[in-house]
Amino acid sequence: MTVRVGTPARLAWSLWGLCVVLIAVALVLFVINADARPAGSYGSLDAVIDVGILGFPTVGAAIVARHPDNAIGWLLLATGLGSAVAQALLEYGAYSLLRAPGTLPGGAWAGVVADAVIWPSVAATSALMFALFPTGHAPSRRWRWLKWAVAVDVLAYVAGTLFAPGGLHYFPTVPNPFPATSLVMSAVRRVAAPALIPALILGLLAVVVRFRRSRGAERLQISWMFYLATLLLASTPLTMALSGTNLHVGGIPVNELAFAGFLMAVPLAVGVAILRYRLYDIDVVINRTLVYGALSLILAAAYVGSVLLLQLVVSPVTRGSGAEVAVSTLVVAGLFRPLRSRIQAGVDRRFFRSRYDAARTLEAFGTRLRDQLDIDALGNDLQAVVNDTVQPTHVSLWLRGSGR
Repeated sequence: MTVRVGTPARLAWSLWGLCVVLIAVALVLFVINADARPAGSYGSLDAVIDVGILGFPTVGAAIVARHPDNAIGWLLLATGLGSAVAQALLEYGAYSLLRAPGTLPGGAWAGVVADAVIWPSVAATSALMFALFPTGHAPSRRWRWLKWAVAVDVLAYVAGTLFAPGGLHYFPTVPNPFPATSLVMSAVRRVAAPALIPALILGLLAVVVRFRRSRGAERLQISWMFYLATLLLASTPLTMALSGTNLHVGGIPVNELAFAGFLMAVPLAVGVAILRYRLYDIDVVINRTLVYGALSLILAAAYVGSVLLLQLVVSPVTRGSGAEVAVSTLVVAGLFRPLRSRIQAGVDRRFFRSRYDAARTLEAFGTRLRDQLDIDALGNDLQAVVNDTVQPTHVSLWLRGSGR
């Protein structure tokens, strides 16, 4: 059979359209179901997660359209499709079993299939995505067994979930419509589910191995994955701290919104690494993250400290007029530019030494330029600066009216 050039792209965007339809159905049923939520539901965050899921098939379809042979695009599509199917079925099950029992058939069937699909679509595809990133192939032949191990584990999990006796995971009071006659399937499910965790760890280890061996463009691509992993690890303490607060945005806890943001960041980082890594230089992104992350923390601490200090000092005079907040805001605004310059210089000096040295060289040349009158000496200085900062293979200087 001859496959036309546009067939993978059309198939990918068709699957993307299916994901959009399923998520739209899930969102409509989410609104209708109101407080009739499945067990383990995140409440209002479910709607945010539904929208965030679309990032996976969107990036996956874009990758397949340009690189149809790269398995990463298809894995992202599988993650999006499996998650969209599971969310739509869960909302359908919630309506059929909880919101309006008996009005629609197949609620139990929807609940058990959703349970069988959701975990493999996230954990299994993520493990394979790490192991195959960014080329779509394993780092070496030694890693090929991981693909087969994950496939076998997924089949065991699906079978154990579909045929395990007892109540459903998301609807505990509803019996499984496809129960087996023994408890073997329950044991299979209990073993298969945690077995995907080592697969995820091995996938991350494969990224490390590939990074150590990679050069050039592939190394830049993998750097994006490391950047995302670093952000996730660094933000974990903040997310845990926010979980103990009552901060909400639109009725959704801030820590849950942060989790949804990380969910959307995964396909975005993969897409940038594979499709646009030459446009978005990872060093520039890391530089900006370090500078503005440190700047935000320092200014936030300065603002809170200033407000608390002024409240202690001037509260007897201001009597709750809010003057301390206004003064603190002005202080933080005044600190922004000088503090950003100092942090930028510190980050460049510590982490981006070549850029820092280049800036110092140009600054010194500018100082000499104001006092230099000798054209020959100035030309030599200019060539030395270009060599130190740009590091070209050859430098030529042409002056009007000169033979050089």
